[in-house]
Amino acid sequence: MEGRRGVAIALLSTVVFLVVVGVAITHSPGWHEIRRTFFDWSEFKSSFPEIARAFLLNCKIFSISECFILAFALLLAVLRSLPGPVFFPLRALAVVYADFFRGVPTILVIALLGFGAPALQVSGVPTSTTFWGIVSLVLVYSAYVSEVYRAGIDSVHPSQEAAARSLGLTRGQTLRKVILPQAVRRVIPPLLNDFIGLQKDTALVGTLGAIEAFQQASIDSAATFHYTPYLAAAVLFVAITIPLARFTDWLIARDRRRRQAQGMHA
Repeated sequence: MEGRRGVAIALLSTVVFLVVVGVAITHSPGWHEIRRTFFDWSEFKSSFPEIARAFLLNCKIFSISECFILAFALLLAVLRSLPGPVFFPLRALAVVYADFFRGVPTILVIALLGFGAPALQVSGVPTSTTFWGIVSLVLVYSAYVSEVYRAGIDSVHPSQEAAARSLGLTRGQTLRKVILPQAVRRVIPPLLNDFIGLQKDTALVGTLGAIEAFQQASIDSAATFHYTPYLAAAVLFVAITIPLARFTDWLIARDRRRRQAQGMHA
C-alpha cells in the first residue's frame, strides 16, 4: 500500500512539474517565434522524407561499425588478460591504445582521419568520407568496448579457469570455451549502452561532408531558415535509441532476477 502511494505521489508531482514547465514555456514572450521556427508541421512533413533517406546512411555506418567493434574490442580485451611477462608488450600496447582513444574526442579522430588520410594521396588509400568515418568510430568505440569486455573477463571466478585446466584444456581452449562465453553474456547490457551512444555518434560523420540525417537537416535548415528539420532528424534517432534503451533495461532486470534466483538456491 505504501509503495503504491509513493508511486502515485511521484507520478502526480512529475505531471505537475511538466505542466508548470509547459505553461511557462508557452506563455513566454518568444514562444510564438520558437513555435514557428522549430515546430512547423508543414516544414516537418516536407523535410522528413529526405532526412529519413539520409538516415539510412547512419544505420549503415552503425551496423558496419558495430560488427568490427565487437571483434576488435574482444581482441584487445583478450590481449590485456594474457598472463605472464612474455605477453607484457601486448598488454602494454592494448593499454596504450585504450587510454589514447578514450582520451581523444571522437570528433577529432573523425576529422584527423577523414581529412588527413585522403590528403596523403597514397595509392590504394580510400578517399570515401563514409569509410574514414566508420574507421574512426571503430577505433574510438573499440577502446571503450574493450574495457567492458575486460570487466566481464575479470568477473569470471578464477576457479572456473582452474577447473577447466584440471580437465586438460589448454589456456586458449579455456579462454574460448569457458571464460569468454560467460564474460560476453554478462556484459551484454553495458555493450548495448555503448551501442546506443554509437548510433548517436554516427551523426559526427557529417562533419566530413557525408550526407547523413543531421547533415541533411542542416542543408534543409539553411535553405528554409527553419530549424524544424533538426526536429525531424531527432525523431529518427530517438526512434532507434529509445527501443534499444528499453531493451537494455529489460536485459538488466532479467539478469538481476537470475542472479537473485541463483543466490536463493545457493
